[in-house]
Amino acid sequence: MDGFGSDFAAGGSGGKVDPGAIMEQVKVQIAVANAQELLQRMTDKCFKKCIGKPGSSLDNSEQKCIAMCMDRYMDAWNTVSRTYNSRLQKERARM
Repeated sequence: MDGFGSDFAAGGSGGKVDPGAIMEQVKVQIAVANAQELLQRMTDKCFKKCIGKPGSSLDNSEQKCIAMCMDRYMDAWNTVSRTYNSRLQKERARM
C-alpha cells in the first residue's frame, strides 16, 4: 500500500479508522481547493479587465485597476458566501 492510502485509511490511530479525522482532512482539502479556485478566478477576471497589453511591468493605472478589481471581487465573494451560509443555517434550523 502507498503512503497516502495507508495513512488516510488508518487515520493515524494504529489501524483504526477515525471518521472524525477523515472528515477534518476532507474539509481542509475542500477549503484549500476552494481558495485556489477563488484566487484563479479572481486573477483571470482582473487580468482580462485591467491588462490591455502585457509587458514586463504594470503601469500605475494597471496596478490601481488590479487592486480595485481584486477588492471588489473579494467583497462580492464574501457577500455571496455570507448569504449562502445564512440560508444554509436557516434550512438546517427548519429540519
